[in-house]
Amino acid sequence: MEFVSQNWIPGNFKSVPDTGRTAHDVVQHGWTPITTTTSVLGVVFESGVALAADTLTSYGSMACFQNNPRILTVNQNIIVAAAGEYSDYQFIRDVVEEKVRTEKSLNDGISMKPKALHTWLSRVLYNRRTKMKPLWSTFLVAGVQNDVPFLGEIDKLGTAFVDDQIASGYGAYLALPLMRKAIDEKREKFNSKLTKDEAVDLLKKCMEVLYYRDARSHDKYQIGIITKDSVEVQNLALKPRWEVAKLVQGYE
Repeated sequence: MEFVSQNWIPGNFKSVPDTGRTAHDVVQHGWTPITTTTSVLGVVFESGVALAADTLTSYGSMACFQNNPRILTVNQNIIVAAAGEYSDYQFIRDVVEEKVRTEKSLNDGISMKPKALHTWLSRVLYNRRTKMKPLWSTFLVAGVQNDVPFLGEIDKLGTAFVDDQIASGYGAYLALPLMRKAIDEKREKFNSKLTKDEAVDLLKKCMEVLYYRDARSHDKYQIGIITKDSVEVQNLALKPRWEVAKLVQGYE
């Protein structure tokens, strides 16, 4: 009886109920982020780039998975950080790692460069967007190419750009102004870029601000640092000062 009611003929593909159509008969794919992550930050300093991202993955509004790293070391030239749907980041991570393994197997001494990965990711995300199956993630690509630091962003629509300071998610509202202020002050006073230590201290300050203000952030986070000589990912934890809570007013 079940087969008859669903008009299903044995040997053929079974029809799936049409739950994704609107009044205008437009298919709505259910590609909605479920397990999500929050802001990623990136800043260029004089000899490289530093990225920061916490390790929390939220299931809806629940802080569910507290040890999910989001900074990927691609090779000696590139590190990548991601925000958004964590499974989409895992998909891209697996594809990128496969590309790296393929390059190594060629044994020709040529490795992927940050600009190449940035361009490739923009095409992948734009391609998925045009198929109405977007990868709900924002990626920051950082590296050093021809001794010049590189930092670029790609969002879920395939929109790509390059800058000296980038923040996604809530960080674009809270952390990016702090980063721009620090970079502008260093440029005006000393006509130079941030040093490595200054860039790391700036990211630590931004991650602390986000922890206080972003409900989806976490006190454990990573900072990835890449220069032409080394790649390093640090695991850090905040020491919050909740005495500042009494200064937050107007939400009673």
